[in-house]
Amino acid sequence: MVVRLLLFICLISWSVLPSNARAVPPNVLWFVVDDMSANFSCYGEKTIQTPHVDKLAAEGTRFTRAYVTAPVCSTCRSAFITGMYQTTIGAHHHRSGRGEMKIHLPEGVTPVPVLFQKTGYFTCIGSGIPDLDSRGLPFDKPMGNNAAQNLPGRMGKTDYNFQWDTAMYDSHDWAGRAKQQPFFMQVQLAGGKLRGGTDDAAKKLSERAKAELGSAINPAKVTLPPYYPRDPVLLRDWAAYLDAVRFTDEHVGKVIARLEKEGVLENTLVIFMTDHGISHARGKQFLYNEGAHVPFVVRGPGIAKGKVRDDLIEHIDMAAISLATAGIPIPATMQAKDVFAKNYQPRDAVFAARDRCDETVERIRSVRTDRFLYIRNFHPQRPHLQPNAYKDGKSIVQTLRTLHDAGKLDPLAEKLLFSPTRAPEELYEWTNDRWQVTNLAGDPKHKKTLETLRARLDKWIVETGDRGPESETMYDSDMAVYVGGRDAKGKESVTEQNIRQMKQWAAEGK
Repeated sequence: MVVRLLLFICLISWSVLPSNARAVPPNVLWFVVDDMSANFSCYGEKTIQTPHVDKLAAEGTRFTRAYVTAPVCSTCRSAFITGMYQTTIGAHHHRSGRGEMKIHLPEGVTPVPVLFQKTGYFTCIGSGIPDLDSRGLPFDKPMGNNAAQNLPGRMGKTDYNFQWDTAMYDSHDWAGRAKQQPFFMQVQLAGGKLRGGTDDAAKKLSERAKAELGSAINPAKVTLPPYYPRDPVLLRDWAAYLDAVRFTDEHVGKVIARLEKEGVLENTLVIFMTDHGISHARGKQFLYNEGAHVPFVVRGPGIAKGKVRDDLIEHIDMAAISLATAGIPIPATMQAKDVFAKNYQPRDAVFAARDRCDETVERIRSVRTDRFLYIRNFHPQRPHLQPNAYKDGKSIVQTLRTLHDAGKLDPLAEKLLFSPTRAPEELYEWTNDRWQVTNLAGDPKHKKTLETLRARLDKWIVETGDRGPESETMYDSDMAVYVGGRDAKGKESVTEQNIRQMKQWAAEGK
């Protein structure tokens, strides 16, 4: 009886407090950037300066060893929006569930925006600047007065591989929320996609950089990974990519300035992350540092300022961090971890998976410790650069293939990019081998490490319920979305040719 009376008194006391005296739950804002590695000056990039992301890091905590569990857009996003491994929820094949056969989340798995919405948060996804799109360019059509009407045309990138309800987002921007209502916002930025996929597109972005940023990166001054030739096309592309990083930094600065102007910055948890590394021949879609390592910066209430953490984290952890900050219970089934919790035990390993990307069938798994990276290729009889219409449509990949055909690539590039087969297992001492070019899997000195990590990966696959390869029926369902009509001469598309190649290799057990 006494307890009930005290509770009643507390509730009455809260109700009579003026609104400005009540504790307002913290807002949560995610920056999610497409196709971009950790090429920010606070991460050691020397060619450019990124003052806004650097300031965010200086005012918060920067993680040096953050890795995605999936190095391609849709699978990465399906993972972080649920706080689950994409392999556990069956969303691990890129752009899957888009055909007649659909994918539904397992029982007990709820998208993070829904969890926020249920506790009274205003949920939104857009560019963070109401009149600009994810590229930082003005929208074609003016914004109306109805937030719900604006959502379809201005919603930020989602790309989830499972069935979901658009109602889990209230708007494209937090401007439409009720007074003092906390918001959960995702700022989705085009990032590395700004440079496009062609040499002409890279040149256009450089011209935009000159016009809007006052200068463009000189291709002659960029540094490429050791397995990429210093060809003009590749140099122009990397220079444009660095300009894309600069544009991203500028956009981040505008959003932070807006939060500050509106007086909500200090009560907002901000997480800055990219969805995977640079889109390149050994980056996006692959589990090496170039594809899996991402920047991860956290600023906000209760977050240590100017701190640098070197422990291993997975990108899905942003889900648990955010829920915990908002005081929302983390579902018991969620695989993400609140890395700021007082009882948090740092991960001793992180895991990643690559599966089918578009029409290209693949299965690769990895486990990374604070010293070694172990990769298992389930299709070692296939080349690293399998046929893929998306990647083969890029000028950089076309240039690499041309140089390969002409015998003009150096031995390292030939070995890593164009060997007709791959090692079933790869082992790298990644802390001393930045680009993972020396495979130690066959070195007797590392036999024990190989066996330990092999067993560790096997255990993870079983414990997390890795769904593995998709059925041929599911593959055909999704490929029906990819294939189009024949051209005027009745010639099949590149994608259709690749699908035939995938089926032929599968029949051969390759």
